[in-house]
Amino acid sequence: MRGMPESPATPTPYEVLGMSASASQDELRRAYRRLLRETHPDTGGSAERFQAVQHAWERVGDPARRAAYDRGSSSGTGSDFDADSPGYSQGTDAAAGARPAGTSSSGHSRPRGSSSPRARTYGHPGGHARERFLALMQEWSGRGSDLDDPYDPALVRSAPLEIRRLLAKALAEEATARSVTALGIGYTLWSAVATDDPGYVIDHIVLGPAGLFALRSEDWGASVRLVKGEVAGEGLALDDPIKTLVRAAKRLARSLGVRFTGYGIVVPDEALDASMETVDRGRNAGAALVGRSLLPLVLRTGAGATVDIADVFEVRTRLQNGLRLV
Repeated sequence: MRGMPESPATPTPYEVLGMSASASQDELRRAYRRLLRETHPDTGGSAERFQAVQHAWERVGDPARRAAYDRGSSSGTGSDFDADSPGYSQGTDAAAGARPAGTSSSGHSRPRGSSSPRARTYGHPGGHARERFLALMQEWSGRGSDLDDPYDPALVRSAPLEIRRLLAKALAEEATARSVTALGIGYTLWSAVATDDPGYVIDHIVLGPAGLFALRSEDWGASVRLVKGEVAGEGLALDDPIKTLVRAAKRLARSLGVRFTGYGIVVPDEALDASMETVDRGRNAGAALVGRSLLPLVLRTGAGATVDIADVFEVRTRLQNGLRLV
């Protein structure tokens, strides 16, 4: 795995060392030395875990660096996550067909200060995860509505992993939406699409000249890979991401009378050793695990058969009339 940048879902140094944030410096040192022995590749450990232990110690092994980390400072340790992402537009109407903030009356999203039309966008990428993050953060902190800054780096780092993963999820969805929006007027993006699978939401549906795609955006804060056609990795909090995405998308497609060209799990580039891994056989054929920077190329070139331009308008109409956004 390449060096992972700071992410809300990245295990904290204390989590890597298996210690509480209130542990003494001597307790941290003993845990560090024990884990060095256990994770060293020469004694049967993994190089990735060994490096993670060393990196954790670099951040909190020295009292001054530990104090800086606990304050939320990232000096000398890499940049903080972008919690207040510009991709998050408050007040977007999630109803199907509603015009999101920052778009023209025709549905074309336009960057500030630019007259160049961008992709049509509907829905609120990352909104559901943001709402859950805020609710759980307020509940966990015990401060309710008086919580001044729920995105304060020090506060976020001290929160349980399941809460931090919600923020990472929101940021990932927003980043994917920005990438798709930049593809131009020939594309349409629907975000946070309800499905017939109870509780399951498709993060993004993208329609363009190369086809129709169902996408799921994730950031597990760790490296991932394909194993037997499914996503695998230490950071996974959910089981069978590809299987559940493909199943839900196919059911939705049957109900709307359309057909998906491909399915993608979109992750940060640093989470993959290769830019993209594909499922070539079996029930989930046509699915891919793809790095975020490669996504625009995948959506431009397609993943096999493309739809005729005449069909694009018919498919868009069916989707616009039939999709339910959350």
